[in-house]
Amino acid sequence: MIEQTYPITEKLVSNALHLVEQLYQQLTQEADALQQGQNAELINTIAANKKQLVEQLELFNTQCGQLLATEKLPNSQEGINEYFQRAAAASLLTDTLTNNWTRIQSLCSECRTLNEQNGASIALLSLHTNRSLHILKGKSQASNTYGPDGSSQSERYTRTLISL
Repeated sequence: MIEQTYPITEKLVSNALHLVEQLYQQLTQEADALQQGQNAELINTIAANKKQLVEQLELFNTQCGQLLATEKLPNSQEGINEYFQRAAAASLLTDTLTNNWTRIQSLCSECRTLNEQNGASIALLSLHTNRSLHILKGKSQASNTYGPDGSSQSERYTRTLISL
């Protein structure tokens, strides 16, 4: 059975590697854009591209799960390792496939790190923007109070520091 699914697996993994490389490039571009300044349009375009790539990678994951199920293997790293072992035992050339899979694993780890760093940068920029808006609107930085039920409430009356 593995002789039938193996060519499909090679193609899927090759396509996934290409998608992960694109995702890594998008995350790198996003990091550069965040460091250079606030170009919201570029960051929004990158976010849309990332979303599309992630959707395609989720489809890849589903397809891999189906292939592994065909071989009666779990959709996990252990299932993939067993798949590679079965392919090698069936005398299939697995070097390219295993190298591509290793590269995918490595790039995914780098993507995760970049995405976390970019998220932290965006959160910091958002915090800075909100503080600036509070200053311009005349709100103090500690403008939250607590209501009788323990929930936070913003100051109701503010005075604008500048007018346009």
